[in-house]
Amino acid sequence: MAGMSPEKYVYLDYAATTPLDARVLAAMQPFWSDRFGNPSSLHQAGQVAEAAVEASRRTIAGLLGCAPEEVVFTSGGTESDNLAVRGAALAEAQSRGADHILISPVEHHAVLRTAEDLAAHHGFQLELLPVDAFGRVDPNEVRRRLRPTTAVVSVIYGNNEIGTLNPIDAIGAVCHDAGIPFHSDAVQAAAHLRLDVQRLNVDLLSIGGHKFYGPKGVGALYCREGLPIQPTATGGGQEHGLRPGTHNVPLIVGLAEAFRIAQEAAAASANGTSLRDRLLAHVPEAAEDVRITGHPTERLPNHASFAVRNVDGNHLIAALDRAGFACSTGSACKTGDPEPSDVLTALGLSREWALGSLRLTVGRPTRPEDIEAFLDVFPRLVENVRAIGAGAG
Repeated sequence: MAGMSPEKYVYLDYAATTPLDARVLAAMQPFWSDRFGNPSSLHQAGQVAEAAVEASRRTIAGLLGCAPEEVVFTSGGTESDNLAVRGAALAEAQSRGADHILISPVEHHAVLRTAEDLAAHHGFQLELLPVDAFGRVDPNEVRRRLRPTTAVVSVIYGNNEIGTLNPIDAIGAVCHDAGIPFHSDAVQAAAHLRLDVQRLNVDLLSIGGHKFYGPKGVGALYCREGLPIQPTATGGGQEHGLRPGTHNVPLIVGLAEAFRIAQEAAAASANGTSLRDRLLAHVPEAAEDVRITGHPTERLPNHASFAVRNVDGNHLIAALDRAGFACSTGSACKTGDPEPSDVLTALGLSREWALGSLRLTVGRPTRPEDIEAFLDVFPRLVENVRAIGAGAG
């Protein structure tokens, strides 16, 4: 933490990644060295490992409300998104000549860039759905834009940059009525919201472990039974042939335990939003020309995001970091990019606003005093960054 003592450093970037839960670490521990077998091996050591993988699959399936056979383990949210969008699109093209992909313009790049690649190299027509000023998709717009040749629809559940929640269940119902496969990136939502795939009406749903206090490098894709999907990698027959390669047993065990903890917490409570709401209420008041991005209420419970006019977001993040606060300009994948993000551009923000993106996300360890400390320094830092920018101009 740049030489700063942990007790003086406030982490407000839980949408980028989360610390590993101690209970998750304990569940993983035996599979690093004591139970190290390859789950594909037929001997006892391999069968012990396979039993752990399949127990983890059953845990995740039970929480999602699906059959264990419908859970595919991957290396994380990005791979799950790739397998869902590319795999479904290619399978639909092969089976019925479908060549149309329909996604929102506020998708994570794991979906957006995959769809663009399919359009550039595989002959698909990519269409972007309109979104409102909050980044939400209207299910009626999905209905209007579906074609008989639509291969797959993908709409993010909880947006990683602006926190907005989409009406996934209604969008899924529209797609099901038309017989079109529907995917949702639920990587951010999995930490806070119950993910029941039957209620959400999804055919494909992506999660990634490190967003909900699990390990990095592991995720899962729900794939509805009977849905044709082409693998994006070839090799052995692991994961029903959809994701070949030796299973990473400790990470899979950790994914299941972390998902269990997160989903049980989401089911038991409303995942208190008081810290988020304090940020949403007071950050725009703390400095001039600061506005909320994303929906004011229909948003991830831990997520507050803003646009700061005439401020370089990267410079503001650097200033906050020096002051002891870890924040983000929006997507962790956008760090260092001087251009406005696709998400903020889709919302219609001008460049003078969109370059000043700020995302603040709270987590289990966040305390009220952390929020007060941030609110105390924020106005001064905005003034300083603006002054530096004006001087440079």
